[in-house]
Amino acid sequence: MQDPLLAKANTDTYLGFDFGTKKIGTAVGQTTTVSASPLQTIRSINQIPNWEIIGKLIQEWRPAGLVVGISKQADGSDNPVTPRMLKFCRQLEGRYQLPVFQQDETLSTYEAKQLLFDEVSVSASKLWEVQDQLAAQLILQTWLNDRTRKDY
Repeated sequence: MQDPLLAKANTDTYLGFDFGTKKIGTAVGQTTTVSASPLQTIRSINQIPNWEIIGKLIQEWRPAGLVVGISKQADGSDNPVTPRMLKFCRQLEGRYQLPVFQQDETLSTYEAKQLLFDEVSVSASKLWEVQDQLAAQLILQTWLNDRTRKDY
């Protein structure tokens, strides 16, 4: 049985995901600090999310909910990856019994690349490794900021 104090300890913690068919960026954030940090990039195997690693992150961080970036075309219609992102949301909710929040992630990976190029000189292999983590951080940070504004 889980310690009731521990169960309440992370009610302000959320995990963010930048879903891609080859890799998924992850981030963690808290509503009390309204801040998000990158965690890791998870490689997908044959375009299937690595549920073992995702499960370990959820077990480790014990989040109150999950935030997934959903991208759309400029006109608001689905792009080719949108249905897979929505399926990922349903799978997360079904597997982990946690609320899943969708956040518009249009241009988050592009913005992440720009931040990396602006801040430091990044090699192509390092960029591949961290851009999705940073995109997940931007998705989660946007969601936390929006949520804080709505609470006032």
